[in-house]
Amino acid sequence: MAKILVTGAAGLIGGEVCARLVAAGHDVVAMVRRNPVVRANDGTEVADLRTVSGDVTHDLMGLTPEPYDVVIHCAASLEFDAPEEDLRAINIEGTRNALAFAKAAGARFLHVSTAYVCGMREGEIMEGPVPEGTRFTNRYEASKAAAERVVAESGVPFAVARPSIVLGDSTTGAIRDFPSLCNVFRLMARGKVTQLPCVPGSTLDLVPINHVAAGIVALAENMDAAQSGYFHLVADMPIPAAELAHGVARVEHFPDPLVVSPEDYDPSALRSGERMLAERMLGTFGAYFTRDPRFSDAELREVTGLSCPPTDSAWLDRLIQYGIAQGYLPAPR
Repeated sequence: MAKILVTGAAGLIGGEVCARLVAAGHDVVAMVRRNPVVRANDGTEVADLRTVSGDVTHDLMGLTPEPYDVVIHCAASLEFDAPEEDLRAINIEGTRNALAFAKAAGARFLHVSTAYVCGMREGEIMEGPVPEGTRFTNRYEASKAAAERVVAESGVPFAVARPSIVLGDSTTGAIRDFPSLCNVFRLMARGKVTQLPCVPGSTLDLVPINHVAAGIVALAENMDAAQSGYFHLVADMPIPAAELAHGVARVEHFPDPLVVSPEDYDPSALRSGERMLAERMLGTFGAYFTRDPRFSDAELREVTGLSCPPTDSAWLDRLIQYGIAQGYLPAPR
């Protein structure tokens, strides 16, 4: 049994990680900020843990150090277009404060980053430090890459976990909170956006939350083997970006969005309301519909023995059906 502090414990990933750590018999302390309740992905409150109130923007996260075996650092701003100073304060300096706490606590540090620190790179993406000169598509990616450098240079024993785009459970499609990418589904399912411009051959790496949480727990339990490593928590196979529109079209009572190449996309021909929504959508996610990164997870498999469940069209359909059942997506009239 290990004593483990989880930052960002009230978040989607942090809550499910806490639930799995408790189920495995670990002594879990959940650091929360505004929301004092820690919930698993199924929405149930996680019992048999201790919660503490902290804030990564404060020295030592506002906590009094005590001995820990591992700090799992999930806390972060996930806003792609947040002001640079906010992302720096939370994702970079916040990581520095979490590292200072881990050092004072004698703990190892498992940093939760993102696979998309790959930036604009395409093709095979190996598990390792972000190469110098990498170009990023948004400030969020850049802040997470900078945080990884802070971790690697800290002198604290560390490992880095890199989830890709986290969606619902591989079996049920269930997800406690719908991430922002789900709004792309929602806009198309409601007929608010009728066209999806994406580069032919572009892909999205969508990963079930159960694989991500299981991987983080397995790394925390194997920090000797994981030390100084970078580990992709990613899909078994990325899906074509166009599959977002095709998945909507497979639902009988949803519209049939048109997939177009960017050079054929003419926003001036759209209704003014759709044009405004499409501009916001593409401003946030457009770059993810233009590239084809292929994330290797060989290091994760070697250290943990885990592999991702199938991330195919059938899984995407389960995600959509769960969204309908929860009222997030339109039900049949």
